[in-house]
Amino acid sequence: LETKLMDFTGLFKDSFGSNWFGDQLDDPDLWPDGIKQNASILSTNEKSLVKLLLQNQQHHLFDNWDPLGVNDIKKHEFFDQVDRLHKGYPVKGGLSGYISNARELLRSARQGDNPLDGWTPNVPEGVSLEPFTESYFEYEIAGLREIGSTGFILVAGGLGERLGYSGIKVELPSETTTNTCYLELYCKSILAIQSRFGSNIKIPLAIMLSDDTYSKTLDLLNRSDNFGLDADQITLLKQEKVASLVDNEAHIARVSNNPYEIESKPHGHGDVHALMFSTGTAAKWLQSGIRWCFFFQDTNGLAFHTLPAQLGVSIKLDLDVNSMAVPRLAKQAVGAITRLVHRDGRVITVNVEYNQLEPLLIANGFTKGDVNDSATGFSPFPGNINQLVFKLSSYVSNLNEKSGVMGEFVNPKYADSERKTFKKPTRLECMMQDYPKSLDRNSKVGFTSAPAWLCFSPCKNNSIDAAVAVTSGIPANSAFTAESDQYFAFAEILRRFGVTVASSRPINFLGITAVPGPQIVLKPSFTLFPSEISSRFPFPNKINISANSTLVVEGDVIIESLTLNGYLHLIASPGTKIVVRAGKWGGISNPGQVITSLPSNSKDEVLTMRGYKFTVKNKVSISTPEVATARMVESTDIAVKAEVVSELPTEKSTLIYVYNGRSLIPRDAYDTDDESSEVFTKISGNKKTCTTCFIGVC
Repeated sequence: LETKLMDFTGLFKDSFGSNWFGDQLDDPDLWPDGIKQNASILSTNEKSLVKLLLQNQQHHLFDNWDPLGVNDIKKHEFFDQVDRLHKGYPVKGGLSGYISNARELLRSARQGDNPLDGWTPNVPEGVSLEPFTESYFEYEIAGLREIGSTGFILVAGGLGERLGYSGIKVELPSETTTNTCYLELYCKSILAIQSRFGSNIKIPLAIMLSDDTYSKTLDLLNRSDNFGLDADQITLLKQEKVASLVDNEAHIARVSNNPYEIESKPHGHGDVHALMFSTGTAAKWLQSGIRWCFFFQDTNGLAFHTLPAQLGVSIKLDLDVNSMAVPRLAKQAVGAITRLVHRDGRVITVNVEYNQLEPLLIANGFTKGDVNDSATGFSPFPGNINQLVFKLSSYVSNLNEKSGVMGEFVNPKYADSERKTFKKPTRLECMMQDYPKSLDRNSKVGFTSAPAWLCFSPCKNNSIDAAVAVTSGIPANSAFTAESDQYFAFAEILRRFGVTVASSRPINFLGITAVPGPQIVLKPSFTLFPSEISSRFPFPNKINISANSTLVVEGDVIIESLTLNGYLHLIASPGTKIVVRAGKWGGISNPGQVITSLPSNSKDEVLTMRGYKFTVKNKVSISTPEVATARMVESTDIAVKAEVVSELPTEKSTLIYVYNGRSLIPRDAYDTDDESSEVFTKISGNKKTCTTCFIGVC
């Protein structure tokens, strides 16, 4: 009967352009008993929301309501939630539009309609980056010229519950040697870009948050003084949830045993585009001089490594949209970058979900479906990692035309063969990587591919799910692998530049195997991008790092020679420089830090999700004094004292110190008699100038 009533009211909507029954619902006597008996306490807005729900056949939401005077506060809270669901839905029509769209999509899902009907898949054309070739650096250098005019958009709406963490994911440490959380890593990276590659523009950061993460993220930023960013550089975009649905008629779900709360879930990260439009953020950035924007996700510590090269590809090819991709195994459960050609002539390069790719390929003549290429060992359809570079001018134009609304999908889990009953409530979703589908035919869309070790190792799976994934040949993407892969990326970059870096043995924790050492952490204040490595390690053949070593470097440091077998932490304070010449006298050797299994009764969530902990036995910590208060320098663990003899600043007012593996010495007090002749060039008398950093005495 209700279905026929829906069809009947729909007929009147189609015929008269409005709901004929709408005016009748102004009379509370026609309302269901549950709400009718509470009509006297409702505000004008609450009454309009009652009418909205009834017009959309949501009468059941008032079942089991208490009589007037009982739980009245909860009744008002119910309407507050309905109002948020109505106003927060980015598509036209608010809650009515959501329900209408849901019914259409649920009807298609039940019928088994193919959302890609009319599209033919083709192998995409893009730029494959091979680190660190001449071509790679051409793209990177081109990107570095523009990276100071790039805005950053972090999608961070998730809690860490799936990982066994009670906080927000961006507060998780990206690695446990320094315990730098992901949000700090991102903010400090933006600061470093602004300092080394920026102009007069403050580089902006927009963070899309959910109701679950907003207050906790704001608190983290406040406690940490925005990790060095100015408050006006950060924009918080709050995404509202959408109502869960219990059946094919799009009836809204209620929380169990609570008639006054609607079950709601995230709408998906595709809302970021609507929020960039509705808040005016994208337009404001364009007016301020920002020319590009970079979308990235919350727990990938490698995300920035390939950004300049990806940006360089966008510049050279004049792309409106450029997706970062990694090699992908055939049938791997990762979205695939695909070139789609429609029967009407449209062509787009876009992400296709892995569960749609296989049937799409088979239906269009790829008889074997998604298979690995014999030459590369990977699928010809690379994996999407949701790191996107947009040209801001064309992005703003498209937002102005389409309000940033992405196409939606629904994925109900059916409990019966007739697809009438859901196993659990579902909801509509949208994805930010579907943005190319909203573009016109003249837009230029491409992709850039690089090895995963350089740009992608997220922390998204708990240890149990990760261990299962590994048995199926799928990357673990756990806290352990995300941390180990960060150490590996820095080590491998150094190796490819000629530094000798040994590798520790693989080790297994909680069913996941990875190589956790050496632990190399190069902070953004020291270096961010591969092209910066040469100036930081000018003589790579004079550097040797053992497998059980830990190297942490912050600030303006040049490592000319180093033999390390232990833990070394170097910090050059702002306004100072450290030049390391510690390759002689046996180098630096100490017990360092060791990795051990975590006790099963540990209550530390960060360590429990990893299954291990690092214990520092001993280390050398070297830090320069602040420029204004230069004094004796002493390490925190092994005493390294330097009597300050002279602190004459260079033309850039930078105080320069030399660390020789034993002492930190001001430049003018440093004896260079035992240094190799190839490094220094005599210029007059006993004075020598380093050909690398051009200081009086290095």
